[in-house]
Amino acid sequence: MQIYNTLTRKKEELIPIEPGHIRIYACGPTVYNYIHIGNARPICAFDVLRRYLQYRGWQVTYVQNFTDVDDKIIKKANEESVSAAEIAARYIAEYQIDAHCLNVRDADVHPTVTNCMDLILDLVQRLVDSGHAYAAPNGDVYFRTASFPEYGKLSGQPLEELQAGARIEVGDEKESPLDFAVWKAAKPGEPSWDSPWGKGRPGWHIECSAMACHYLGETFDLHCGGQDLIFPHHENEIAQSEAANGKPFAHYWMHNGYINIDNKKMSKSLGNFFTVREVAQQYGYEVIRYMMVQAHYRSPINYCKPLLDVCKASLERLYACRDTLDRAMKAAKSGVITEEAKAIFENRKAQFITAMDDDLNTADGMTAIFELVRELNRMCADSTVSKEQLAAGAALFDELTGVMGLLYQRSAEETLPAEVVELAQQRSAARKAKDFAEADRLRDAIAALGYTIRETRQGTEITKTSL
Repeated sequence: MQIYNTLTRKKEELIPIEPGHIRIYACGPTVYNYIHIGNARPICAFDVLRRYLQYRGWQVTYVQNFTDVDDKIIKKANEESVSAAEIAARYIAEYQIDAHCLNVRDADVHPTVTNCMDLILDLVQRLVDSGHAYAAPNGDVYFRTASFPEYGKLSGQPLEELQAGARIEVGDEKESPLDFAVWKAAKPGEPSWDSPWGKGRPGWHIECSAMACHYLGETFDLHCGGQDLIFPHHENEIAQSEAANGKPFAHYWMHNGYINIDNKKMSKSLGNFFTVREVAQQYGYEVIRYMMVQAHYRSPINYCKPLLDVCKASLERLYACRDTLDRAMKAAKSGVITEEAKAIFENRKAQFITAMDDDLNTADGMTAIFELVRELNRMCADSTVSKEQLAAGAALFDELTGVMGLLYQRSAEETLPAEVVELAQQRSAARKAKDFAEADRLRDAIAALGYTIRETRQGTEITKTSL
């Protein structure tokens, strides 16, 4: 498999440190609010990466953190007169609801900053002891950027150019404007921890370095995140990690592209800031996931209503194909799989793998799936096609859409609580009887149990959610 390595600015073969085993660290959210559409892109994109690597036979260890202490969390806690820990716990739980509804699987480890404080303090101490960091009189501890000559290698910004454009803010006690905090002295009313430099809390960048190295090793295979994290977050992770450990931090770096809203950058000030929860209320979660995987992960996505409508229609086409297969299999007779069909299935699978091996090209991967759909629909219309052939086509269809994490609503009813299924059936009967008041009451009863029910072209969709 070839991936585009941000560090080297070219596609490279993905070769793990340990044969057959790939270790991945993905930067997770800062938990102070519901995740927005921009947050959903990396978690969906790299969920597909993980699924595909496992599909191809790799063992994958996947770590994604939660940043649960941060200025934004503290601000939110102060606004609501609750503790920062309460805000963080609340939005970790909300993140998990959205992630699960997007069919994103849990990481093997979800470390939090507050549970890794000893690891962080140890890393800061090693940087201070080695001269790569220094304590300022006010209790802050800064990384000495000049001590790491390769600073700027990920973003492609030479140290000299960065220094020329930098300046020291009023009140800073840095030796250089490029130095960044690895430990911040406590301010009144903020959560803090004891340290050799006084009470305080970690800088943002040091947290990921400490967690990644602890769970994956001082050198691991692949680091993922959004394009916006390249500088300064990932640049600073590299500098402090390699300065402390004296070895490469991550061999490969993958960064997903931006999401714009109607061709404009998403921002609260422009009023075009949408949470996943808000969009899911109108379109359902699976349409959002489809939108994320239908484009190459490095390409920008222009979020707009027409795109969502196209994604919704495309997803419904996939469901319709799979439902047609089910009906055709029930009606078909036993027989052989023709050589022509075997060749079609082999070619579509090879087409899919070729696309995904080329820097996780999910756009071309989806093309392979829809070409398979066209051929499966043709087979379903032929009354002479055998049950075995249709079953083989359905198995391949499920295999490929499963790598993309799509069509997961098909199995939802199997895991739904009996009470929810019963209410859904009653609601369906009420709708047929045109008793819409009763249907609305049953919908609200289902919502009270933590599920959202909606009608689509392929039938009733029930999604676990706390909306």
